[in-house]
Amino acid sequence: MELKPIRTKAEYKMALAEAEALWDAPEKSPEADRLEVLSLLIQNYEARHHPIPDPDPIAFLLHVMEARGLTRKDLEPFIGSRARVAEILNRVRPLSLDMIRNLSTGLGLPAEVLIQPYEAGDGRKAA
Repeated sequence: MELKPIRTKAEYKMALAEAEALWDAPEKSPEADRLEVLSLLIQNYEARHHPIPDPDPIAFLLHVMEARGLTRKDLEPFIGSRARVAEILNRVRPLSLDMIRNLSTGLGLPAEVLIQPYEAGDGRKAA
């Protein structure tokens, strides 16, 4: 397969098949180089045709808490009092810029996800 932009679903499927065939190529070999370039082309096609939206900030925060075994109390240094943490997680109050900065710095969470607008408990968008 000639390396060129992937424009069709058929080209995408062919690129995936070739990438799979090259998966175990020895490091720094011409095949590994081809796999790396092919992976970039596949990634570009997928970003254009199958974009993955950023998660809802509160759903993301709840997922991180579950994955890391964190409790609401663990969020208090980054968000504020126990009541404030409850308001955020229950979507009563939106995340403030300071809270986003604290969560990003303190827990290593991507600010670009936390800053996304999300639906508050009353159906309005929190920004």
